[in-house]
Amino acid sequence: MADKKKKRHPLRSVKPSPLKTKPVKTVKPREEKKAAPERIALKAPTLTPAERQKLKAQAHSLSPIVIVGTDGITDGVISAVNEALFSHELIKVRMHEPEEKHEMAQILADESLSQLIALRGHTVILWRPNREISY
Repeated sequence: MADKKKKRHPLRSVKPSPLKTKPVKTVKPREEKKAAPERIALKAPTLTPAERQKLKAQAHSLSPIVIVGTDGITDGVISAVNEALFSHELIKVRMHEPEEKHEMAQILADESLSQLIALRGHTVILWRPNREISY
């Protein structure tokens, strides 16, 4: 008798609750664009943890300059981030309810050739030194 398994009641079947499972959202892959030859040679500089912490402290009092809307990262957002980085070097970018915020933050950093300093909530901190050459 110990070998027999107890039958479960049909309403007590073991199924995952639809309320507890998260729907899987797919991110559309961005179309590959041919980069200009000068963009290939330029790369974001690498930072030590101490430098990253210092920049994060400097960015604390800043307010977001660029705001990413519900359309996500578009060419207009990338150009706005590039202009802001050219003017300020250290900027905050606010994302409006992103689906994949880590992936979007990395895309912003890669497209703008900047260094991702931090991601706090929906706010991204980016840094790129000015590339102006002074003689």
